[in-house]
Amino acid sequence: MQANELYGRQLNLTVAQASDLPVNTQRLMSMQVTASLVQCQRCHSRLKRAWAQLPNQHYYCYQCLNLGRISTLTSLYHIPEPNDFPNRPKLTWTGTLTPQQTACAATIQAKFATHQRHLLWAVTGAGKTEMLFPGLAWALAQGLRVAVASPRVDVCLELYPRLQAAFASLDIALLHGRQTEPYRYCQLTVCTTHQLLRFRAAFDVLIIDEVDAFPFAANPRLTYAVTQALKSTGALLYLTATPSQALLRQVRQHQLSISYLPLRFHQHLLPVIKVTLRPNWWRQIQHGQLPTVLRRWLQEYAQTQRRFLLFVPRVSQLALVQAAVQQNIPELTGLTVHSTDPDRLAKVQQMRSATVQYLITTTILERGVTFPGIDVIVLGADDTIFSTAALVQIAGRVGRSKERPTGLVRFICSSYARPVKQAQRQIKQVNRKGRRLLNELSTVSTAVTP
Repeated sequence: MQANELYGRQLNLTVAQASDLPVNTQRLMSMQVTASLVQCQRCHSRLKRAWAQLPNQHYYCYQCLNLGRISTLTSLYHIPEPNDFPNRPKLTWTGTLTPQQTACAATIQAKFATHQRHLLWAVTGAGKTEMLFPGLAWALAQGLRVAVASPRVDVCLELYPRLQAAFASLDIALLHGRQTEPYRYCQLTVCTTHQLLRFRAAFDVLIIDEVDAFPFAANPRLTYAVTQALKSTGALLYLTATPSQALLRQVRQHQLSISYLPLRFHQHLLPVIKVTLRPNWWRQIQHGQLPTVLRRWLQEYAQTQRRFLLFVPRVSQLALVQAAVQQNIPELTGLTVHSTDPDRLAKVQQMRSATVQYLITTTILERGVTFPGIDVIVLGADDTIFSTAALVQIAGRVGRSKERPTGLVRFICSSYARPVKQAQRQIKQVNRKGRRLLNELSTVSTAVTP
């Protein structure tokens, strides 16, 4: 094993596996055992001794098994991060930011330089990734180690090629649970938040994209992973369009500074949600039928060839919904996809490449994926599975491209549930702020025109 594979990392190894490690490698306790509890030193979970006990009187952590079994039979091995980056990559992105994006980007860079914690609250489609570029360019030029992490692998797969294009001369690591390539030491890492559990005081700058998304939100192990992976002098940036109350509480308590952008990069407002009440929609689907209004919409898509996402509350509903669509509108070509689908990544790529016209999906595609020019339909939007934030994120899939900055967001509900009303209200509130900002820009433009 190369020494740089341990830089800023903590690898779970047996004594035999660690026999050829460099002399400066630190050996750390893997499990802390007390009279009543066992605490994992990788994910910080506190475990009941009876549940964590192995037959040989040793203990293991059942909370982070997906990263490989850690136990009292193993240790964590670590080499402190040396920032061994001789090259200074340059930003190769040639796009331009709007004045509002430029202001947010300048704030982000300043927070990186002063090692602060910051929240960028920007509407879906505001161009959050592009707003990172100046700050990332500064950090990389300083020789700092940077990670961009997200709870969702789909988000990582979307970010990775965009960052590769923006820093064309830089080798960037991509880490997630389905990765087959071996780990390599890189100045910039894109990873899922679970992968942060493998790092210790590694990053000078850590960015968490879609911070309010499952499984990061309200997961103490992943919150600990962020703290553990970040250097004590590091800067932390959260990105989201739908911040949780916990994040906003940190802002109010001055534990977190904030930037807010209520306008998309193309200066158009968010598409609003249109709700149609159809109490028997699921019964019709079960009988192979489509609600009349849904059939009409799908017939329009068959004629116009416009692409769309069709969301349902549960995985168990996917097959029946697709069967009803195929039976009634056979000329439409599409697929179903969900979080445990083994072909999930390939299916999302088929949608990206326009091989299929639609995907029927669950909340797994509520955020982090961009398909230009699509519309969105949500069946059973009043189901308890859909939170207000999820519905706002789903609506935010529409109108993302400059070529088609508008689109249709249609919800079919059995009842006018509170999260549906709140999602409508939230989008209207953001649009009011966005409209006010547009009016201010128009006034300034008029004032400076000769």
